[in-house]
Amino acid sequence: MADKTDVLEALKYSNVFLTGGAGVGKSYITNEVIFEYKRRGKQVVALGSTGVSAVNIGGFTVHSFFVFGIASNFEELAQYDKRAKKRLSDLKKVLKATDLIIIDEISMVSADLLDMIAYRLNAYGYLGKVLFVGDFFQLPPVQKQQHNPHDIFGAKLYAFESLAWERFDLTVIELTEMKRTTDAEFTHILSKVRRGICDAEVMHYMQKLWNNEGLKKDPTFLFGRNAEVEQTNRMRLNELDTEETILFANIEMFGTLHEQKLASWKKLLPISEQLTLKEGVPVLFTVNKWGKFVNGERGILRTIEDDYLVVEKEDEYVRVERHDFDLLDMAVKDDGRVETISLATLSQFPLKLAYAVTIHKSQGMSIDNLVCNVDNIFAPSQFYVAISRAIDPKHLKIDFNRGDLTHYLNRVIHVDERVVAYYRDLKDATV
Repeated sequence: MADKTDVLEALKYSNVFLTGGAGVGKSYITNEVIFEYKRRGKQVVALGSTGVSAVNIGGFTVHSFFVFGIASNFEELAQYDKRAKKRLSDLKKVLKATDLIIIDEISMVSADLLDMIAYRLNAYGYLGKVLFVGDFFQLPPVQKQQHNPHDIFGAKLYAFESLAWERFDLTVIELTEMKRTTDAEFTHILSKVRRGICDAEVMHYMQKLWNNEGLKKDPTFLFGRNAEVEQTNRMRLNELDTEETILFANIEMFGTLHEQKLASWKKLLPISEQLTLKEGVPVLFTVNKWGKFVNGERGILRTIEDDYLVVEKEDEYVRVERHDFDLLDMAVKDDGRVETISLATLSQFPLKLAYAVTIHKSQGMSIDNLVCNVDNIFAPSQFYVAISRAIDPKHLKIDFNRGDLTHYLNRVIHVDERVVAYYRDLKDATV
């Protein structure tokens, strides 16, 4: 089983692609690598392919760091670059001082975008290493327009289809040991669903989950849409007799900051600016705090004070204080060194109501008592993301109210053949 030592060793001589299914520890190892590089006094830039993944990794989006603006191809980039000379000059200095660039959720980086990243790195003589992290069996890149299905050549979509992918000369490290659950049968079924296999064994297992009556009281619901999440949380909160308290986030700004940029960033955070709570309400933690709680862990809110909350977990009471989320930027100093600066800090309690969460916002969570409502999911990988949040299948139920479950599962348990072929070739290459 690979660990951070293997990744650190591989990064000494090559770029690395760290991959594997949900719950195998990709994020944990990535954070360990960042910590180790910083401990050695090396410069790391952590990037997310989307705003959510950028927040999760504590860094920037690929687009903002590489000064792509809203460009999605080289023609648009050429136009944009004419207006961004100062920022490009700063990027060149940053790249010169950087030892490692991490790009998280690489599955959502398109082939065109990866070629643009490679272009920037080559043009500015980047000499450090690159670590890609992600799973192509999960969320694919967003496509701006539907391509012609009769195009016999097929438009290139995934990062591994780009011209640049082979040139990065990646050492591939695939994590296979499931950390989120210890249930061997569930792990086996998840592995099949991840790879788009929907055979009789998977169908039988999903039917069991659909009829599962083994949930504990007050499970967490996952929904595909925000509307159902807000409706469920509001309705259930109203059922509690205790007094309602609204806790507002504290926001501190440093220098001038475009209002739209601040608003977009706040939307991505795993907390609410206005957190409506009552004593006795079930809550989920939305960040990891070493030795205290983990993302997705559940508890009951027992005490509300202005500067702290007390949450009862299964075997202990935990004091929860506000968590600082920083909107970051990079500044180049006169001596050529690069420093990360905060443009704004938002401070809020890292909790959500545990009645309901969107599938999108559940990424990274490990949830013990879970109902996955799959009536409104719009990407095949969402089904896999939803059920793979579960720690124990005995406490996992599929909620589906739209007709024939068999027909539905055949539709959503589906994977792009290009992804299957990519991982098959990987396996052949390492055997």
